[in-house]
Amino acid sequence: MTPFEKIINFSKEHRISTHIIFWTFIFIMFFSKNTSSEPEELWVDIAYTLYYELFSIIGAYFMSYRILPRLMITQKHNWVWAELVLGSYTISVIARIAMVYGLETLTRKRPFNQEPIAEILTDLPTLFGAYFLHILSLSIFFIFIKLIKDQYVVQKRSLLLEKQKAETELKILKAQLNPHFLFNTLNNIYSLSITNSPITSKSIAVLSEILDCILYRCSATYVPISQEISLLENYITLEKLRYDEHLSVVFNHSIDHNKSIAPLILLSLVENAFKHGAGEDTGSSPNIQIDLKLQGDHFEFKIVNSINKIDSESGNGKIGLNNIIQQLDKIYPEHYTFDVTKTEKDFTAYLQINLATEYNLA
Repeated sequence: MTPFEKIINFSKEHRISTHIIFWTFIFIMFFSKNTSSEPEELWVDIAYTLYYELFSIIGAYFMSYRILPRLMITQKHNWVWAELVLGSYTISVIARIAMVYGLETLTRKRPFNQEPIAEILTDLPTLFGAYFLHILSLSIFFIFIKLIKDQYVVQKRSLLLEKQKAETELKILKAQLNPHFLFNTLNNIYSLSITNSPITSKSIAVLSEILDCILYRCSATYVPISQEISLLENYITLEKLRYDEHLSVVFNHSIDHNKSIAPLILLSLVENAFKHGAGEDTGSSPNIQIDLKLQGDHFEFKIVNSINKIDSESGNGKIGLNNIIQQLDKIYPEHYTFDVTKTEKDFTAYLQINLATEYNLA
């Protein structure tokens, strides 16, 4: 947390104390600048400094909490400007009356002339030049600081809301993936159970490991790449149990160190390849080639699956691919490349991500 953020947080938690500290600082600053060298005049300097600061506080709060917020949100600015003029005039008149009939009677030697109230009310040049501008000059620092603080709070709140919105959308995208994967896998195991296959129990055990990873270990925005590799290996094992020797799957992976990556995106690509490269293949033995590579911050993932003629003419898989692209846009904006290539015989998905912004898990 930066010093500026610490000050902002302190002002939120100790609002009254912060204001007292600020105006005390202003008093010390102006008193030390305008104080007389004569000791007997010390109380006069204090009285005048307190006088101007009091009306500066009134002017500052009037501007900051009454005028400026309404100028920013209301469309009827004419009424706000009219209130600004009337309020400034009223504050200046009260300040002038307090000076003539209050402070001067305590600090000036008699006899001296005092302007009548009527003259004070109509002497606009004096009210504007000697009082309004002086009061505004002292309160402008407070107004400026409050505007900076308010802008910072609004910007931080906006960023927080944007982050929460992105996280919510990401959770929705993941929720769209998980039931889809679970539905397909349970169908596979159901098919095995109908035939009383001896590999049914093993399939359930592998599925249990996959669900444990998806439900508990993939809840974070990023997970270790090694965890994703284990997840893919379990999924491939599950699919191999179903297809036995009729499916050819090659999974090559090479990483020179362990970094973090967004979870489930790779699984979605592999699931898509199995669905359209094995589940819907009616021709020769289907095959899937998967290559995963990480060198430094450069991550590459390529998956190629065979397709049959019927699937090559359909638009299957677009929803899943759109889901992947949406997740990549939210997590790796402008830091990834995702390309798909479809021919009459195979489908290729290539993903490249720059992981330079992610921290190394070692």
